[in-house]
Amino acid sequence: MNADNISKMEKNADHTEIAADMPAVTGAAGWAPEHRARVEKSMKRKLDARCSLFVLIYIMNYLDRNNIAAARLRGLEEDLNLNQSQYQTCLSILYVGYILMQVPSNIFMNRIQRPSLYIGAVMMVWGMVSTLSGNTHNFSGMVATRFFLGFVEAAFLPGALLILSKWYTRRELTTRNAILFCGNLISNAFSALIAAGVLSNMQGVLGHAAWRWLFWIEGAATMAIAIAAVFILPDLPHNTRGFTAEELEVAQLRMTEDVGLADVDPEGLGTFGGLFMALKDIKVYIMCIVFALYVVGLSFNAYFPSLTKTLGFGYVPTLLMSSPPWVFSCLISVFVAWSSDRHQEKFWHIVSPICMGLVGFVISIATTNTAARYVALFLQAGSYAGFIVFYSWISSSFPRPPAKRAVAIALINAFSQVGNIAGSYVWFDEANAYRKSYGIVAAMFGATIIGSLGFKFMLTRLNKELALREAEPEVEEQDSADEKLKLSKGFRYLV
Repeated sequence: MNADNISKMEKNADHTEIAADMPAVTGAAGWAPEHRARVEKSMKRKLDARCSLFVLIYIMNYLDRNNIAAARLRGLEEDLNLNQSQYQTCLSILYVGYILMQVPSNIFMNRIQRPSLYIGAVMMVWGMVSTLSGNTHNFSGMVATRFFLGFVEAAFLPGALLILSKWYTRRELTTRNAILFCGNLISNAFSALIAAGVLSNMQGVLGHAAWRWLFWIEGAATMAIAIAAVFILPDLPHNTRGFTAEELEVAQLRMTEDVGLADVDPEGLGTFGGLFMALKDIKVYIMCIVFALYVVGLSFNAYFPSLTKTLGFGYVPTLLMSSPPWVFSCLISVFVAWSSDRHQEKFWHIVSPICMGLVGFVISIATTNTAARYVALFLQAGSYAGFIVFYSWISSSFPRPPAKRAVAIALINAFSQVGNIAGSYVWFDEANAYRKSYGIVAAMFGATIIGSLGFKFMLTRLNKELALREAEPEVEEQDSADEKLKLSKGFRYLV
């Protein structure tokens, strides 16, 4: 079927009407519905299986980034002669490198044909850097390794989100993002268990401190997984090995039907074309600010073992007790993401988990009761569910062209890391059970709710403009930074 004889179609998935003159990507548009459903099911099964490796990679990404928090409980500060300010600098410097690399990395990834090779290579390098963290002997050495760790790790998350957005429709993306982010949450849960085992049994082995073995063991595991990533991760919907020709055809057609445009960049778009398009879109700046506020509120993540320590237990019970809240968070996140996809709604699925976290913060401020404060840690960890939905809100708010989406994802995620830098200095009043710190992150969550509400109103206004233009086709077309005039009839931003 060619572009001239494609009639208007209605997508049941998101009730989006595709324009009659929408170009067909492949012959898959003319298949019998039963045949297409069978091919699509096979394609998605293979894709889900291969993308599941992203979860394991994200687990290692966060293990290598946050193992310093567990190492702190077993003598890292004393062995490196770090004071409180220097330790906070070791945390925050990682995000400086993380911010610098994200946008260039995603621009590059959007232009290459084998992103699996790129992610595998990047993972190998960050595993080596993480391993070297165990060889440091002073403040400057740890700062240097942490900076380069962030610089290299920066390629993974925005790159993974970009790859997922090239394969999954808007109706599917939030749930897949949630599964990806379960790697983050699982790493928070099991990093404590791994750390408890290593720190309890490796002290003095071959004459080295246990915290050094923690860096070495986890870094080596990362490098081993990097080799597998090259062969397992998918590339692009038109060139990935392991799929049949029909499966690749339907993969491309799905993305065209989702928005009404093929997921390809326009001809003549230069290397920095997507960057310039993103910088002209005010939605990028709003999401940057709101997301950064959210990340400051979530900064308790890096101090979670220390927050658990305020319950008054030893370091092994503290590490073990740090795990269950993140298992709870993982379950809540998958449910919230599934609900968001089912109802095609973003705002309330972001705000509700934030409110859960606010309740946890208030409990931690208001009481010294051990049981209540431990329950509060569960509620705080559950606030990550909204964070995951927010990521899918980014992808769905910048649907086409992919060059712009690639930059938007990386730019917003990079700017949000300013929140991690600031958050590294929020947790300063350990003697007071971090009550002042909890007050700061509660204020950040409140500001995030207000900012998200403003973004919801903006997208609602854009949807009204789209509806008006469809109702009055004689309205003179004007260029738009939102590219809304180039989207298909019936397209609406998800709010």
